[in-house]
Amino acid sequence: MVYNNVILKVKNIEDVGLVADLLKEQARMSSEEPGCIRFEVYNSQADTQQFFLVEQWAKEEDLARHKEAKAFTELYVPKVIPLVERTPHLSDLVWP
Repeated sequence: MVYNNVILKVKNIEDVGLVADLLKEQARMSSEEPGCIRFEVYNSQADTQQFFLVEQWAKEEDLARHKEAKAFTELYVPKVIPLVERTPHLSDLVWP
């Protein structure tokens, strides 16, 4: 399994709604990709400009293929990335 968690901070508060809508669509599209086990989007209650992507992929090859897929190349990179500060975290599952 490959776990990828991404922290996004929306640069301008007026873009929060747009980013939320774009991330929902990205999650929907990404969830249909081969090897995607989990693709969740969270919006912080404490800081509404903060979003968290929680991804689980069957294999590294699936995550690599995701980065070439339409959801990533046509939606995430050109439409979301310019609006946010992004910190990705490849992660290890500690429990369960």
